[in-house]
Amino acid sequence: MQGQGALVQAVLPETNGGYNPYNGILVSDIVGDANGPFASPYASVTLRNDAQVDAHVYSIEANHNQCEADFVGSAPIEIVAGQTRPIAFRIACIPPAVGRGPLRVTFKYHLGDVQLTRLIFAYALPPVRDLYAPQKTTFMHPGGMVSYAVLRPPSLNAHCDAGSNVSAPVLLALHGAGLEAYSDIVRHALDELPDLCAWTLFPTGVTPWSGDDWHTWGFADVEAAIAAIPDWIRQVSWEGPGVDVDRWLVTGHSNGGQGVWYTLTHRPDKIIAAAALSGYSSIQNYVPYTLWRTADPAKTAVVQSAMNNYRHELLLENVKGVPILQQHGEKDDNVPPYHSRLLSQLIEQAGAVSNYFELPGEPHWWDGVMTTEPLKHFLRQHLNTGGPVIDKAPINLRAFTVVSAGQGTVAKHGIEIQQLLNPGQVGKLHVEYDPLTLACFISVSNVQSFRIPPWFQHCEFIDIRGQRLAEMPVSETSGTVLTKHKNGTWLYISPGPTPPPRQGRQLGALDAILGTRGAFHITHLSPAAQHVALQVSRNLCQYFGADTTIIDDYHEAKAANGSNLITIAIGTDLPATPDSAITFLDSRLEIKDEHYYSGLHAYPATNHLAAVWLRSLPDERLELVVWGADEEGLEIAARLVPLMTGTGQPDFVLADQTMLWKGLEGTLALGYFDVWWEVSKNSYFT
Repeated sequence: MQGQGALVQAVLPETNGGYNPYNGILVSDIVGDANGPFASPYASVTLRNDAQVDAHVYSIEANHNQCEADFVGSAPIEIVAGQTRPIAFRIACIPPAVGRGPLRVTFKYHLGDVQLTRLIFAYALPPVRDLYAPQKTTFMHPGGMVSYAVLRPPSLNAHCDAGSNVSAPVLLALHGAGLEAYSDIVRHALDELPDLCAWTLFPTGVTPWSGDDWHTWGFADVEAAIAAIPDWIRQVSWEGPGVDVDRWLVTGHSNGGQGVWYTLTHRPDKIIAAAALSGYSSIQNYVPYTLWRTADPAKTAVVQSAMNNYRHELLLENVKGVPILQQHGEKDDNVPPYHSRLLSQLIEQAGAVSNYFELPGEPHWWDGVMTTEPLKHFLRQHLNTGGPVIDKAPINLRAFTVVSAGQGTVAKHGIEIQQLLNPGQVGKLHVEYDPLTLACFISVSNVQSFRIPPWFQHCEFIDIRGQRLAEMPVSETSGTVLTKHKNGTWLYISPGPTPPPRQGRQLGALDAILGTRGAFHITHLSPAAQHVALQVSRNLCQYFGADTTIIDDYHEAKAANGSNLITIAIGTDLPATPDSAITFLDSRLEIKDEHYYSGLHAYPATNHLAAVWLRSLPDERLELVVWGADEEGLEIAARLVPLMTGTGQPDFVLADQTMLWKGLEGTLALGYFDVWWEVSKNSYFT
């Protein structure tokens, strides 16, 4: 299995002193000269336990008398039999770090209950990069493992304003599918533009496939990479222009071009300009869903709505006011130019503007695709002139719209949609300012709560669909949250009612589980479920480069700080929780539904019944239950763990073995939980 970066995993053998010459360490480049520092102290080695018993890695050492290494987390680190884990650590060396040969890291571990110390070695020879060259720098992904990006600081030729307080924006360049950010084709893609006043950043998205197409998992990597730039500045004692981590110019090619649309529609308040190159409009337009097995359109509607967060065509009102360049090759047979032509038309219909360049005779990729003349002009125009200042208040208080598909928050001019009424349906806020009365008018569609920024205090009054609000509470920085009461009126949260419990990282469809803060905790509640827990762990590592902790103590896993929990259970093994709408009782799975006449849907535990669903944990954490009525049902349920974008899993899915040949039509129930963790009215039940 390919690990992070160019890393190939090391194997923990049952014999002592295991070594594979192809093993490697994910480590930063050395900056400046041979005596320079690492770009970042974070490093990682991916270890696989091929023994028949669990391994405990309890110690790490680097080159003797030259380097020191210590684990990022606590030790010992358990790697169960058959599991693969990325091991994160910090490293520091007396320069020159590799002057006496390769960097070597030694792990000490025990197998099973035997206290015999065993060793495994990993090696790396990080290159030395000029201070101004594109270089590998590492950082901690929110999922608890080390990731990397390629960073190019502003060069000596950068056209930045004079002065010691200059802060340059981030030029975010997203790679296409299957590419390593450290490869020459990516790292040197913008070498023709050394004059840009920007911190050029090529994120990985954790894997060459950008995790999940620059969405939940991959985009968390992007934001962590941006947040790590100030750490690089301190690490190498940089004396050039500073960085403004809240101003981005985003560009990308192919899948990275699609990532541009995701970034632009989900973080419009941070974007000073955007350039989408040969990108597809959305996965729904790129993937032939017509080849799926025929299913009840009501089921199909739920699955399609679960992907609204990635259906950029629905979210384009968010891009209004942002300069956009589109570029596509006329002869592109990978991502046909139809995608860019469509988005160009839809952007205009949304009241926004883009400049579209379709280059005659050009295919999907060609040398210089990232530095065409229109693109070079666009980048210089928006980076070398200081760029527009992002004002949280709309210019001249013109009317604008904020659109959200419900996964997390989307902010435009500081107004942030936080919760939707009906999941699976987009929510909208339309804001208008009346210059005669100095009033702010807000029309709302499918929104449960939203935040208004401090500049709303300048409104003479605020009107939401005819309801004139009381005076806005004073807030200097964070703004004020409004929530819709069950009687239909809008109230300020503080002082006011307690907001609905499903918030922040808990929002979205089943793939919201990917918003973990720390390694996933996977717990299996019986020996029969252990192999499924291991397979889920392997898949998360394979598809996302994710770290997982596998344990058999449910309460210990549930108490893990920050981490999301994946519970693997068979039948009555699953502990009930009082606030869950789904429970297993008396040989049947029950789903409470206030919108159903009897208030309950019941499904007998026959035909290898299988289900996955989300449950709430404290501090915006989530639990993903993977459940089967029997062992065969559990293996069916494991197929529904969200691993690939485009499959469209809502908050819960219930199926039996007919799903194996019927596909979606083999599901028995699927749908959403609203912000109160109750089954939503647009769910489907047989």
